[in-house]
This record gives sequence, C-alpha cells and structure tokens, in this order.
Amino acid sequence: MKKIILVTLLIISTLAAQSHDETDANIHGHVLDRVTQEHIPFATISVKGEIISVAADATGHYRINNLPVKTITVIASFVGYKSQEIEINTVEGKTIEVNFELTESSIELEQVVVSANRRETNRREAVSLVNLVTPLTFEISNSSTLADGLNFQPGLRVENTCNNCGFPQLRINGLEGPYTQILIDSRPINSALAGVYGLEHIPANMVERVEIVRGGASALFGSSAIGGTVNIITRETLQNTVSVSNTINWIDGNTPDNITHLNASIVSENNRAGVTLFAASRQRSPFDANNDGFSELGKINMKNAGFRGFYRPTYNSRLTFEYHAIDEFRRGGNNFELPPHKADIAEQTDHTIHSGGFKYDIFFNEGRHALQVYSSAQHIKRESYYGAEQDPDAYGHTEDFSLVSGAQFTHRMNRLWFMPATFIGGLEYSHNWLHDQMLGHDRNIEQTMNIYSAFAQNEWSNRRASILLGARLEKHSMMDNPILSPRIAARYTPLPWLNLRAGFATGYRGPQAFDEDLHVAVVGGDVALIHLDEDLRPERSHTFTLSGELTRHFSNGQALQFLVEGFYTSLRDVFVLEEEDRADGTLDLIRTNGDGAVVAGVNLEANFVASRKFQINSGFTIQTAKYTEPEEWSSNLEPQRQMFRAPNTYGYITALYSPIRPLDLSLTGTYTGSMLVQHFGAYDDEGVQVQADREVDTPAFFDLGFRTAYNFNLRDNVTLQLNGGVRNIFNSYQRDFDKDELRDAGYIYGPTLPRTVFVGMKLSI
Repeated sequence: MKKIILVTLLIISTLAAQSHDETDANIHGHVLDRVTQEHIPFATISVKGEIISVAADATGHYRINNLPVKTITVIASFVGYKSQEIEINTVEGKTIEVNFELTESSIELEQVVVSANRRETNRREAVSLVNLVTPLTFEISNSSTLADGLNFQPGLRVENTCNNCGFPQLRINGLEGPYTQILIDSRPINSALAGVYGLEHIPANMVERVEIVRGGASALFGSSAIGGTVNIITRETLQNTVSVSNTINWIDGNTPDNITHLNASIVSENNRAGVTLFAASRQRSPFDANNDGFSELGKINMKNAGFRGFYRPTYNSRLTFEYHAIDEFRRGGNNFELPPHKADIAEQTDHTIHSGGFKYDIFFNEGRHALQVYSSAQHIKRESYYGAEQDPDAYGHTEDFSLVSGAQFTHRMNRLWFMPATFIGGLEYSHNWLHDQMLGHDRNIEQTMNIYSAFAQNEWSNRRASILLGARLEKHSMMDNPILSPRIAARYTPLPWLNLRAGFATGYRGPQAFDEDLHVAVVGGDVALIHLDEDLRPERSHTFTLSGELTRHFSNGQALQFLVEGFYTSLRDVFVLEEEDRADGTLDLIRTNGDGAVVAGVNLEANFVASRKFQINSGFTIQTAKYTEPEEWSSNLEPQRQMFRAPNTYGYITALYSPIRPLDLSLTGTYTGSMLVQHFGAYDDEGVQVQADREVDTPAFFDLGFRTAYNFNLRDNVTLQLNGGVRNIFNSYQRDFDKDELRDAGYIYGPTLPRTVFVGMKLSI
C-alpha cells in the first residue's frame, strides 16, 4: 500500500510540474434566455474534452483566457435549460466573442450526470436511470440536511428509527439503509459507523446536487449497492461568491432548531485554481411530543466546516481536493441538565469526524483517453452513552478509520463493432478499521476489513441506444472466496420523446454487517445490544429493473414527463434480527441468516411544467416486501413473512409557483402508507414482563408543507432573500409514543416532525 501511495504521489508531482502555456487565445460573451432575451446569471461555460469551465457573472457575461490553440467546442449550460454547443477555432493572441441563447427545459433531461458510469453523460442518454435532487429541492422543502431532502424522489423514503437520538435511515425501493451505497463525489468513503447518523451530518449547503441510481446497474460502484446508489456531488468552484443563511424552526410551535449556513468561493483570474469554503452550525433543543418528560427528538449541537478546491496544471489535467470536519453532540432521553448516567434514559453521542481526499484527472488524445487516480480517507471518534435506570456501565468509545484508493482508465472509441463505445476499467482498495467498546456490557469489537476490487465495463452508446456490460470482482478479507458481480443495462429510444431502460445486477452484503448495529438502543428500560452469528454468511442479491420514460415539450413552453419503473430484488441468506436473551438489564439480539426475501414493486413519476411560473412534480411507489419463509423475531409471537417498516405505498408531491420574478410560493408533501412495525415489550426491575412484544399496523400519514420566499435585489449584485412557512401543516404525526423509562425507543414511525413553523434569511454577494 505504501508503494502505491508513493507511486501515485510521484505521478501527480510530475504531472503538476508540467507547464501551462500562456496562449492569450481568449473567448468572451454572454448567455441569454432565447425567449425573453434576458441574461442568465451564473450559467456554466465549459470546453468539451478539456477540464476547463467557468461561470458567468451576475449579469450573464463570461470570459475564458489562455485556451489551447485548436478547434474546440464550447458548451453553455444552466439548470432548467437545454445545453448549447458552439464549435470555434481559437487563435493565439486573439479574443473571440461567443454568445449563447438557451432554451428553457424545466424537466432536467439535459442535465449532466456522472453516476451512471462515473463520467459526465447527458442524463437523457445515460444507460441507467439517474434521478436528481438539486439545490432547488432543498430550498423549497426547507431542507437543511441531506436527510430532509431525499424524500422527494420516486422509491426513496427517509425514516427516523429512534425517538431518543433520531437515527435517520434511507430506504430505496423498500430496502433498509444498509442496502444503499452512499458516495461522496463518487467515492464510497462513508463507513458503517459514519452511516449511522451520516444523512444528518451532511448540510444542504455542501451539496451541488444528489444523483440517485435505483438498483445496482453499474459495475463501477461497490457490490453493496443493492437497493441503489446515492451520490452526493459537493459544490463546484466556478465563481467568486459569498452567501450566508439562517433558518429558525419552531417544532410544535415552541421547540427551537436554529441552523446557519455559510458558503464562499474564490477562483483565480486565469481559472487555473479555485476553492469553495462551506460551514454550517445547528442547535436543536429536545422535543417531547407526549409531555412525559422524555424526548421524541433529541438535542443536537453540530458544527461542520470544510472546503473543496481544484488546480489545473495543464489544459488536460485537473487536481481536485476536498476536506471537511464535523463535530456533533446529540442526546435524547430525559434530565438533560444531568450527566447521562443520572438520567432515567439517555442516548448520547459526541462525534468528531475528519474526511478528505483527492482526485487527479488527466486526458489524452483529444479527450479519447483518460486516467483518474483517487484516494479518500475518513477518521471518526465517538464517545457514547446508551443506558437506562442510571446505569454507570453504559459509556462507550468507538474509533473508526476508512480508506478508499484506486485508479480508473477510460478509453473512448469512435466505433467498436456496431456503435461508438467507451471502455472503463480500474482497481480499487477499501480498508476499514473499527474498535467499538462498551466494556460495562461486555461489548468489545475490534475488526479490520480489506476489500480488493477490480472492475471493467464497456458501454456502446449513441443518441438512439446504449448497451452496458460490466462486472466487478471483489475479494473480501472476511470471506474465503472472491465474489463476481455482473451488471447489465440497456437503453433504447425508439422515439425522441420515449426512453426505455432495463437493468440486471447482482450484489452482496459482507458478513461483518456492522451498520445500525453500532447504534445501541434503549428498549423497554434495557440496553439492546446486537451480536453477529459466528456462522453469519454473506447475503446475496439479484435485482431487475425495467422502465419507460415519456417526455414531451410543447410549443407554448409547457412540458410533461411521465415515468413507470418496475423493480424486483431477490435476497438469499437475508440478514434478520432475532431475540437471543434478556437478562440483567440487557436485551441481546443476534444478527443471523434467514432463508430469503423478495422486494418488488412499481415507481411512478409525473412532472408537469405548466408555464414559466408554475410547475408540479410527483412520485408514487407501490411495493411488496416479504420473506420467502416466515422469520421469528420474538419468542412470544408467530413467525412473520412481512418485512417490518416497509409500507406498501408511499409518495411525494412538490409544486412551485412564481407569480412575479422575486416571489416564490411552494408546496411540498409526502405520503406514507400503513406499515408493520415491531414493538418490543418491557420488563420491570424484578425481570417480570409488564408489556409483551407486539406487531402494530400503523396508520397512513400525509405531511404537507408550505414555503414562501421573496428576493430583494440590492445594489452591486447583492441579493437578500426572506422566507418562511410551515412544515406538516395538518400535524400528521404519531400519537401513540411509548412513555416513561420503560419505553421502546425504536417504536417510532411516520413523519419526522410535527407541525413546525420556520422563518429564514439568505444574503448572497
């Protein structure tokens, strides 16, 4: 490993030393809306096949200096518009004017995405279906963290699984959180420990966009991407800007949640280097929904700061680097003014997280060949307390280190047999070291995991069709034999307005299986600890997807998009939790293998742009999630085939109306159908059961929110936005929370927040 790192650093140092010729071949111009002829501020202008891009200023004008002297293609793009390409011949010592006129397309089929094949691809032509969560979605839904904004996509549902500490979990196509691979800038750096609260650790102001691929149709991402992949693209550095925002939420009208975001970007005059700085702060007081003195939403005090930057040694190379640090304290239970071991129930964690990495891209032969070398690392320290009845032995300490390094080679071919093709192959190494201690309850886990991966795929593609064949070979250090995971995907566009896609993927979850296990819950007054079966086998999966996407643009500016996607996932040796023992204040649960399970259903999506002033987006999922054979989770109940916390129906709707340019009015709503939820019973101090285990069919919920925002254009390109609104207007919220110190902290379902009023401001320069 040391040799690999040394060779990588040597390559980068050598490449970085190359000269960047000053050609004085420049271009400048503006970007207009084709219909209104108004300038489009902050549009992106890039050079095809080169790692060169800038942003227009607030007046819609741009300039790029010292371009290579040759024939180049310049691309202008902006969210909500179709991209435009113009080919020009640059001349040394000459400045050429290149102007663009973009056509509005609020349905974002022309958006560039990378998650389909880890290279920039027009979303319409991507072989796998890629959905986008943009900053607009975060803004209109008043989403301050990643967890808040992911509900507004088909097949996605974020749930809170602990009413002490607020453990968020993302489900894709009915599969619980560990079946989803979370990537940051296409790197799987989030470890099992980081994934516990990771969705709330990432502030919305850090995110440029989120790309979602349901299913595992690309071999470039890990074999654990069974339910799907969530790729968090952090903010790019394209222009000099500063913005600061603050939002105050009043949960149930009286519990404050105060969130502040700061962003700043600096780009050098020659566009060879730039950096984006971001910071966030959050303070949330504990919220008690049923006035029993115990929190349903815990206390949070979080600080997040970091940066992402780039340096271009040459026209065809780019070094990208990123770092962020998180310091978060959260606590749930009661008696918050006392130390945790003096409370009747306390779940408390104090995280210190450092993450960083680099990526070096170099293009050869007019962009037909590309080499990418990358490495990312993350270190976490967690001090914790999970205990009840003033237990002095419930303190814990966890330390975690993760490393991902690899290299990827891309070869683009004008024709391979019957169609243009792109081959991508690479090697990847993943390392994770974990030491988790809760010595008072005999919990002492030390584990080292190494995964060696090789991947290759070839994609044939033109505007009419795409075919992808690939495979990923992984050797897991806790498994005897390597596992080969083939991936197949295809796209066919028989008509300009119709896209058909199909995919097949296999995958597995390794036997270490530490994910939500590292969140120790307090259940019925006892500490619930999860152990792994010594004979735990890897869980295997087969996933099929089939979709049809219809998009029509009309001459009056209206647009309609409709999507139907079927999914079917078969799991073998599925991981299940069983109650093993309950004594001395500890509930022992064991993670073992069940027989199998099948999750299948249909995702529906409908988006309609009525005019420049009004658009509406919606999605709905109908599914079934069952074990192939009944699985026993409690000795008091009959075995159950239905998967828990998996509603058969759920969906979302968003609507945006801008009656005048400075004013935005939005509605956002999520629907969660009835689901089956476990409720663990309780025992008194004498070990006598006072409440039996049971299974509960929950009611359905509809969570509707409203937001209004007004933008004041101040002098010198300074904008002030004032906003406010209400989340969960109808207070559609769980009514039967457990009470007092014998409650089951995991008995929580439905919307995360009750009715919540918020006000905010954002200043941009």
